[in-house]
Amino acid sequence: MDLSFSMKDDLENVKNLGTDLMREMQGITSDFRIGFGSFVEKTVMPYISTTPARLINPCTGNQNCTSPFSYKNVLKLTDKGDEFNNLVSQQQISGNLDSPEGGFDAIMQVAVCEDHIGWRNVTRLLVFSTDAGFHFAGDGKLGGIVLPNDGKCHLENNMYTMSHYYDYPSIAHLVQKLSDHNIQTIFAVTEEFQPVYKELKNLIPKSAVGTLSSNSSNVIKLIIDAYNSLSSEVILENGRLPEGVTITYKSICKNGVEGTGENGRKCSNISIGDEVSFKISIESQKCPSNGKPEVIKIKPLGFTEEVEVVLNFICDCQCAAEGEPDSDKCYEGNGTFECGACKCNDGRIGRLCECSKDEVRTEDLDANCRKDNSTDICSNNGDCVCGTCECKKRENPSEINSGKYCECDNFNCDRSNNKLCGGHGRCECRECICDANYTGSACDCSLETATCLAKKNRQICNGRGTCECGICKCTDPKFQGSTCEICPTCPGVCAEQKDCVQCRAFEAGEKNDTCERDCSYFQLIKVKDRENMPQPTDQSFRLTHCKERDANDCWFYYIIRNDTKEVYVLETLDCPAGPE
Repeated sequence: MDLSFSMKDDLENVKNLGTDLMREMQGITSDFRIGFGSFVEKTVMPYISTTPARLINPCTGNQNCTSPFSYKNVLKLTDKGDEFNNLVSQQQISGNLDSPEGGFDAIMQVAVCEDHIGWRNVTRLLVFSTDAGFHFAGDGKLGGIVLPNDGKCHLENNMYTMSHYYDYPSIAHLVQKLSDHNIQTIFAVTEEFQPVYKELKNLIPKSAVGTLSSNSSNVIKLIIDAYNSLSSEVILENGRLPEGVTITYKSICKNGVEGTGENGRKCSNISIGDEVSFKISIESQKCPSNGKPEVIKIKPLGFTEEVEVVLNFICDCQCAAEGEPDSDKCYEGNGTFECGACKCNDGRIGRLCECSKDEVRTEDLDANCRKDNSTDICSNNGDCVCGTCECKKRENPSEINSGKYCECDNFNCDRSNNKLCGGHGRCECRECICDANYTGSACDCSLETATCLAKKNRQICNGRGTCECGICKCTDPKFQGSTCEICPTCPGVCAEQKDCVQCRAFEAGEKNDTCERDCSYFQLIKVKDRENMPQPTDQSFRLTHCKERDANDCWFYYIIRNDTKEVYVLETLDCPAGPE
């Protein structure tokens, strides 16, 4: 049980759980034992406050709480409900800083500390009660804890002593330990965290999730319902499979219902006295490297019984006695066909015994299998048979060696994003043949230019760069960004045109003396009032509205039409009134 401060009202309801749960379970089984453990969090920052006062009482205000701890085994499994009530009633709530709790540390210790917990070879249930989420492997870094959880028992005086030393266990590590020790888990959690623990349930076989009321008053009904659900389901699992060995299941469940695939591993809705059966097929694609027998263990989750299957591999072909002498399947009957291949008569060589040793020396045959007078026969990827390279087959059927000298293959091309030819081409003779619109040694360079188009003028890289592999390389050092449109040091269109507009419209400004030379690149149109200025239309994105001030503090207005290089200027200046 989570004994962080938010579970204070839940503890009051659990204090009388022992005798009530014993009474209910006696209607299901005559052999029942109950124990109690509690958890809070790792006893280091930032999970708890390590100030001296908070280490004594982690709760704020006038709340009296016990010192924080990681996991405590309060009561070993017992058949005495009164003893459970007595010990649990003495427990005090504690506290921590962050929302997720260290429940995974507790589950690991409960699973592996069999003697401390008092597990027997019967149905084992672990009820995990909390109103919060959980920390898992990797979160220990926050507290400077980087050593992976070792999955061993570290209870001293019923307290977990290595929470500050080992990281939280991973989900996969918990799945392994719960399975190894035949423990079925019931997650009794509040409504808020139902989605999280239902996802966790999908990863932990033979587990169940129940909704805990806000004060844990329904915990007995929750345990009974979850127990009935778990006991009505049989799920098979197997241990480690040797390399190249696969296993398939087929279930024959209640009323003759059959299941295959993942459903072939389990049967549901089983009542006492029902019989179910499973058909298991084991197939081997290769012989073990050591040639020794292998053992596969198969068992139903939650039970101690298991079946051991010993695999003896027949790796040598026992067919020599059935050979066919002078077979037509060998060239002109020059060999014995046995075990699916030709065994050549004396003086003959070749895959089909098609060559005579007297006609050509073996050295000459090998010379035909060397590329460019190389010392490598068949590029070390094949065998020279009768002057011809026969390329070796690889373990992966999709990987092929080819070519006259076995110099080609379809798996040694350049990669991009860990994909052969970037996933945009095919590998032929160690070179990528790229799909349309892709180039480069690894087909990682896109020829598409859509990603390089500027948003404002739809020009490639805003006319300030080149598009390479779908990415803009800006050639103008002032411009930057994915489409070369960002110019932190540029004054802007209005400021760039200010001096030329001022000299041509009002014969003033810094460029008045060089106006004809520098400012004849646009057409100036003078407008008497603002109503005659260009109005916003569906092409308004091509208009730039400008307002600038001259040396006399007078404002002048103009509009630049970007597509035609026309500039509309309001003839009248907006000058400040003089002093009275």
